[in-house]
Amino acid sequence: MPTTLRESQLPGLNLVHRGKVRDVYALSAAELLIVASDRLSAFDVVLPDPIPGKGEMLCQISNFWFDKTAHLVPNHLTHKPVETVLPPGTDASLYIRRSVITKRLKPVPVEAIARGYLIGSGWKDYTATGQLCGIRLPEGLRQAEQLPEPIFTPSTKAAVGDHDENIGFDQLVTRIGGPLAEQVREATLSIYGWAARFAAERGIIIADTKFEFGTDENGTLYVMDEMLTPDSSRFWPAEDYRVGISPPSYDKQYVRDYLETLGWNKTPPGPSVPAEVIAATASKYAEALKRLADITLD
Repeated sequence: MPTTLRESQLPGLNLVHRGKVRDVYALSAAELLIVASDRLSAFDVVLPDPIPGKGEMLCQISNFWFDKTAHLVPNHLTHKPVETVLPPGTDASLYIRRSVITKRLKPVPVEAIARGYLIGSGWKDYTATGQLCGIRLPEGLRQAEQLPEPIFTPSTKAAVGDHDENIGFDQLVTRIGGPLAEQVREATLSIYGWAARFAAERGIIIADTKFEFGTDENGTLYVMDEMLTPDSSRFWPAEDYRVGISPPSYDKQYVRDYLETLGWNKTPPGPSVPAEVIAATASKYAEALKRLADITLD
């Protein structure tokens, strides 16, 4: 059965970061232990109620995609067994399916977003300005319509409780330099294009997704953190896709839609989520994992 872990407790290990979902421990100067908790964030705010088993599903689907796309861009996985680094007395069953040992990289301070369809904040931007992150789009596009080609729309990487902010490519160049910005854009669109084709063969549309990258001591770019999960992507069942509406999805859009009915101002503290919304969200994550990767967590 899936386990539930809202916050990791690993005494003796050096906790270096507790993010919206992931807890990161330093194992050495070269390696990290990353634990995917069951915390749920929406609109960049961590909500009080966890989704049981969510961290396990996120970790397993990320590992699946890391393996599938390693021929495109190297990733942070070391493939070392997690149980070998857990403190004595730790219940390993809580951590094995939700944790990975990774290379310790220098994060690139940007959310690298690929968009193939016009939805979410991109749709709002387009209806207001005719642009998306400074990119002029054709007139007359409708909500959820496929873009003429996928586009790269970076954003700032906000601290917990703050909101990410869309930026243009020129601003990204200013922040991280031209050569690295070009590498990040190329890697983002390459992975997205490959994954979108793979998912389409399984009846799923990847409307958009975001990646995080890091560099090693030689300046080599790696994709890291999570990859093509229901937390970082919009997954739409192809059979239910319609232009002009926000399609049903296998991701946390279900939670976002619920929160939009509350009149919440999208600042901490986040509201509680009803049990039925939690259960439905867990079910959607599990269906995405099964449909994309043929993985079931019993």
